[in-house]
Amino acid sequence: MIELLVEPGDLARIRFARSPMHELVSSMRIADHADRARMHQPWVRSVRGAVAGLRLDLLRLLLADPRYVPEFLMPSPERMDTRFADELGRVRATSEVAVRGQLDLLGGDAPLPETLRPLYEHPERHLGRLAAEVEAYWRAAIEPVWPRLAGLLDAEVGYRADQLTSGGIVRLLGNLHPELEYAEDALRILWPTWQSRSRLDGAGVLLVPCVFAWPSMLVDINPQGPTLIYSPRGVGQVWDGSARSSAPPVADLLGRSRAALLATLDLPLSTTQVARDLGLSAASVSEHLSVLRRSGLVTSRRSGRQVLYQRTALGTDLLGAASRTTIR
Repeated sequence: MIELLVEPGDLARIRFARSPMHELVSSMRIADHADRARMHQPWVRSVRGAVAGLRLDLLRLLLADPRYVPEFLMPSPERMDTRFADELGRVRATSEVAVRGQLDLLGGDAPLPETLRPLYEHPERHLGRLAAEVEAYWRAAIEPVWPRLAGLLDAEVGYRADQLTSGGIVRLLGNLHPELEYAEDALRILWPTWQSRSRLDGAGVLLVPCVFAWPSMLVDINPQGPTLIYSPRGVGQVWDGSARSSAPPVADLLGRSRAALLATLDLPLSTTQVARDLGLSAASVSEHLSVLRRSGLVTSRRSGRQVLYQRTALGTDLLGAASRTTIR
């Protein structure tokens, strides 16, 4: 068990962030986990061809150790709107000392694979090659689905904010993940084979929901404070909308565009994201959203600089009723 002793100052510094790089790294590791592969099978099928054509020699070797990922591949995100380009820049800027030190930990006592030797001996020269592999994988596998991932992560953080408002820290942390508990001023990660006890000393805790981490939780203990990477609620629905027809049965009532838009909004998405997904103009999407919101089929809330829209229970009932009628 990992036990983190918490003081009032630590509770005040519990914060959330999302990380495109965490999703990228975790997605590459799902092949080793049958349950994850089944959960994300629609995504696996959709990207298999594009990924098969990529050369990812360095990246695959860096992620081959099931118990350790070099920290420079998963920099701690700083905010909810962390961009992939910013994280990739941090990978490129990793110091030579950090690269060598983290490669020394890779694979335990096994010798470093020959393919990784140039990165170890000349990090500054070969980090560019690694960054190019990471970016190629991002473009092929994660960027096309990032709006849906980001939508689920936004929904998760919104839910946790409601938990904090209605029940305080105990409710926020109490059901975050089955392997985590909070009681008696301590956060406990319930891993029987680990034995560790430390104080946070005001560093707080960074909570990073990650779709591709499901069902696991990852823990990164560093001088800036621990990062807990956990699977958010609703992972099972993340690919549902991507498989829907663009013209659901309710199209006869609402029109094809509004029906497709309503079917897409099972997760909170911005006007720009919806427009890109459906191939419509932002102005047209905005007009349709206004009608759906006035009809009680869609709700909206602000998240930073964006307004996110999501289908209401009434909207979901309407889609479901139309589908059941068609089946009969």
